[in-house]
Amino acid sequence: MVKILKEFKEFAVRGNVLDLAVGVIIGGAFGKIVTSLVNDIIMPPISKLLGNVNLVDRFWILSKLKPDQETPDTLAAAQKASVSVIAYGNFLNIILDFTIVAFCIFLIVKGANTLRRLGQPEPEVAPAEPTEKTCPYCLSKIPIKATRCGHCTSHLRDEQDELQEGLS
Repeated sequence: MVKILKEFKEFAVRGNVLDLAVGVIIGGAFGKIVTSLVNDIIMPPISKLLGNVNLVDRFWILSKLKPDQETPDTLAAAQKASVSVIAYGNFLNIILDFTIVAFCIFLIVKGANTLRRLGQPEPEVAPAEPTEKTCPYCLSKIPIKATRCGHCTSHLRDEQDELQEGLS
């Protein structure tokens, strides 16, 4: 039992577990901010453009109403009256909420990656292998594997020929 508690303690105080906990807490607070942005800032102008319609209160009634029951005007009234509905307006609001959260997270990650790249030196690029050489007779550029110059037709000696001559 003591061993399990010790392992749990090591797990709980490990750096990435604490980072995850902080991330979840901040993410929850960030979610509330975005929900407020959607509900209080973005949706009112959209509602105004749609003719003062509250998108959250858009729904379809699925169940038959009782003869003495009035058609509910709002989603809250429909839920209070236990009427089965498809709350498509609320669903659209949550999709908009998610899209804004995802875009904000994208911008944060993009900014963090840019800052991380600023602190690191540029990786050195190795020089490319040469593909041309200069003919020693006419000084023209020719392919590196050429054995004769295409301009002056001189026979070119490569390093292998020179090495063999030096050995003999």
